[in-house]
Amino acid sequence: MAMETVHLVQSYIAGKGKGLKAEPVVICKSAEEARRKADRLSDTRLGVVAFSASADAELGDYDENPVILFKAGQLPPPFDEA
Repeated sequence: MAMETVHLVQSYIAGKGKGLKAEPVVICKSAEEARRKADRLSDTRLGVVAFSASADAELGDYDENPVILFKAGQLPPPFDEA
């Protein structure tokens, strides 16, 4: 399968100690849908990020440099960078 762009939302809740626990990734049909979902989740989660990446789903090969669409709250590396 060829590389295609995927739009994902990753949210985080409190984990052990001061750590963050990732919730299941939400796959969206468009970048705008990912932004909207992330914005809505940001009110109820410690952190949330929406991003787009090139991927070959069959091989599980994802781009190492995703395009950040939205981010809010506490995030782990590499999403915590400015």
